[in-house]
Amino acid sequence: MISRKIKDTLTQKLMFSFCILVISLAIMMISGLYIKAEPILEMKSIRELLFSLVWHPYRGNFGLAGFIAGTLWVTIIAMSMAVPVSILTALYLSEYAPKKLRETLNTIIDILAGISPVIYGVWGLIVIVPFVRDYFMPLFSNNLNFFPFISNNYTGFSALTAGIVLAVMVSPLIISLVNEVLKTVPLEIREASLSLGANKWETIKYVVLKKSWTGIIAAIILGLSRAFGETIAVLMVAGCALNEIPNSIFDTAYPLSALIANTYGEMMSIPLYDSAVFLAAFILLLITAIFNIIGWGILIHSERVEP
Repeated sequence: MISRKIKDTLTQKLMFSFCILVISLAIMMISGLYIKAEPILEMKSIRELLFSLVWHPYRGNFGLAGFIAGTLWVTIIAMSMAVPVSILTALYLSEYAPKKLRETLNTIIDILAGISPVIYGVWGLIVIVPFVRDYFMPLFSNNLNFFPFISNNYTGFSALTAGIVLAVMVSPLIISLVNEVLKTVPLEIREASLSLGANKWETIKYVVLKKSWTGIIAAIILGLSRAFGETIAVLMVAGCALNEIPNSIFDTAYPLSALIANTYGEMMSIPLYDSAVFLAAFILLLITAIFNIIGWGILIHSERVEP
């Protein structure tokens, strides 16, 4: 009896230690980035760093506005395409697809979710960039009277291209998560709705989606978090022009993650350069954390009010 109590106590303390370890890693990550970014925060105002477009490290200018705008552009484009496609695909797999087709498609989606980001980047270079350059951009650029905000950027490297590649990358993750969420809706609820005279789509719309919308939000948040932090694929197709805020989806974009990956090795001999890049990493972490906090807050609130 005593031995069992000792084992239970040791197991509980061991699990608690691992829990503290995970939390400590997160705190150390946030603290480490902030400490590394602190020198530039002492030398430059936060207003200048966040709202200035001038990025000339050799001259001591470290404006991050263009990179923040590039991150937002690419992420918004990607999520606006990925979310509706992913939800509708998950609904088809969960509610309409035959069993054999569902299993085949789920296997393909799992494979797509595990593909290396650099493969998506190469695919974007050889497929999406030429498509946007040769077929999509001319449709708008030939009608500048109707679309005066469209630039004459015919390179194909743009926020739109990066958004498409990023949407393809995050869609398998969102589809898999939404599909799992939809499976948790009990079959009895579906059958009850159908027995009351509702058709298939009405059951999905008013019963299944209503019951699982909190889980769908969580899936979108996880996809958003991945989209914010993606680096290599975006770096390969976004164009990455310095000191530029995209004015349209056809302009080049330079996200924060691409800045960190592209310039980290150049910082050693330039004062404050390393601090500026660590500040970019800290901002990226902060933005991702804010979206996760908002999302989880919505989930917790919905669980409290759900009957």
